[in-house]
Amino acid sequence: MANRFILNETSYFGAGARENAVTEVKARGLKKILFVTDKVLLDCGVATKVTQCLEEGGVAFEIYSEIKANPTVKNVQDGVAKYKECGADGLIAVGGGSVMDTAKAISIIIANPEFADVVSLEGVADTKNKGVPLIALPTTSGTAAEVTINYVITDEVHKKKMVCVDPHDIPVVAIVDSELMMGMPKGLCASTGMDALTHAIEGYITPGAWELSDMVELRAIELIHESLYNSVNGDPKARETMALAQYIAGMGFSNVGLGIVHSMAHPLGAFYDTPHGVANALLLPYVLEYNAESPAKPKYRAIAKAMGVEGTEKMTEDEAVKAAIDAVRALSLSIDIPQKLGEIGVKEEDLQDLSVAAFNDVCTGGNPRPTSPEEILEIYKKAF
Repeated sequence: MANRFILNETSYFGAGARENAVTEVKARGLKKILFVTDKVLLDCGVATKVTQCLEEGGVAFEIYSEIKANPTVKNVQDGVAKYKECGADGLIAVGGGSVMDTAKAISIIIANPEFADVVSLEGVADTKNKGVPLIALPTTSGTAAEVTINYVITDEVHKKKMVCVDPHDIPVVAIVDSELMMGMPKGLCASTGMDALTHAIEGYITPGAWELSDMVELRAIELIHESLYNSVNGDPKARETMALAQYIAGMGFSNVGLGIVHSMAHPLGAFYDTPHGVANALLLPYVLEYNAESPAKPKYRAIAKAMGVEGTEKMTEDEAVKAAIDAVRALSLSIDIPQKLGEIGVKEEDLQDLSVAAFNDVCTGGNPRPTSPEEILEIYKKAF
């Protein structure tokens, strides 16, 4: 069996890298851009840092910013309509995962109009054409949507987060400019950073992992451990490191899959509009405890070492497992991540329905330990 690894055609990294958006637009012969962002980023001036580059470079564009924190089917369909109405031939997305996921779905539907209902894109959709050109600039250091072949859209009618997996949706260009991330408030920096750690750890222990993905995921874990606390507390160098770390984590998990931390986090977003990073961060230690009883158990030693734990080579396997989980929980606590579902408004009477939705999530197949709705329910109860 061959291992596949898909990345962007081109990626740029570093402070000020956003200026390359103009170069890429012109090099690809694009005449008009639909600029996808959200109202908060427009109001605080982050998106303006990119639109200013486009204006100075003579690039024509129109803005679409009607996007919720957990983007919906309607957000995507409205974006498709805006793209057609303004005569665009390419997209630039400036934002977190919600913005980039919306732009990915727009890109796919423009090139594959038979999926205009959006809901038919759930899972691994049989699209025929590569999405229209998309240049993605992340403003948070966590989701890595700029380098993945995944996106998530909320079906509000059925209270469901649809995970869509499609090699045709990956942005042609990723521009990781840490200056666009400097304005993140502490809470967002913390939750998106823990989202990146979840990506790296789940990507490392999934059954689909192999040497190349292991290499990048372990490095991502190391960088996140070294820089997340300082990044949350506003250190510019640490934010630049986190910008790179979250991209590296995305390189891996996009190609090998995730597990039930994400499966369990997705319904929380659909039911309660819980920010994805918060849900992942809260659930990660509980799922790590559950997954310790799996073929991935020996890998916990390397996770502990990457998390800065000393003396891992002398530990028993069980001691290494505990050390890894304790290190993850300690980092989470140090940046004020909620530790119980009740703290973020989850209702105990919903846990059964959440468990069924999580079990049916596309990420469940990538978990290192086979599971069931009943076992997922027990994890939710423990986290409650």
